[in-house]
Amino acid sequence: MAVQQNTDEIYHILEDEICSLAILPGEALSENQLCKRFGISRTPIRSVLQRLEQNHFVQIIPCKGTIVTTIDPSVVDQIIYQRVAVECMVFRDFVQICSPMEIIEIEHLYDLLQQAAEGREHPESFDFNHFLACDLEMHHYWFHKTGKEYLWHLLTLPQADYSRFIRLDVVGARNVPSVLSEHAEMLRILREKDLNAIEPLFKVHLYGGMTRMGGKIYSDEYRIYFNHS
Repeated sequence: MAVQQNTDEIYHILEDEICSLAILPGEALSENQLCKRFGISRTPIRSVLQRLEQNHFVQIIPCKGTIVTTIDPSVVDQIIYQRVAVECMVFRDFVQICSPMEIIEIEHLYDLLQQAAEGREHPESFDFNHFLACDLEMHHYWFHKTGKEYLWHLLTLPQADYSRFIRLDVVGARNVPSVLSEHAEMLRILREKDLNAIEPLFKVHLYGGMTRMGGKIYSDEYRIYFNHS
């Protein structure tokens, strides 16, 4: 049981470090270094690496070692497509049933998002993890209120491609103005029950990262992160 607990903890540590880009695409993960770092033998470390490979965070190459995967833009596009389809339906349901008090609660979450955006003029000290958490909490609200918690869990599971892509978009706070204005539009839709505006907004909002990155994924700055094959 203790070994299982250790491997679960190590898995989540490495998964988080890959998702947060603390470990970069293309980096090699050394079994020996991981054994030394976590004070555990090679067998459980290999189990962790195999689990990471099953979830597409690494590739184990015989006679070469374990390499962190790059981001596949086509997979990112499909995940965004899925989320647009699901979240538009969930938000539409919420708009039609939300109470004045729930709108006030959403306004409070938006205020927290605005507060999290303060200091974005200094990217080196900007807490993008906190900003991203506030962003997600606003979205989570309508899944919770419509009884779609399981769907939210599925949509927000760590993804080798999408999770890292979102982090790239947030780094440097380049997406903050767009995120704030789009969340403000969500509030307007809620207040006015403007159902026709939902799908156009969520397409813009959820595809925003793809739009902002655009051809940059082929630039020298971002080339290492992406699979261009």
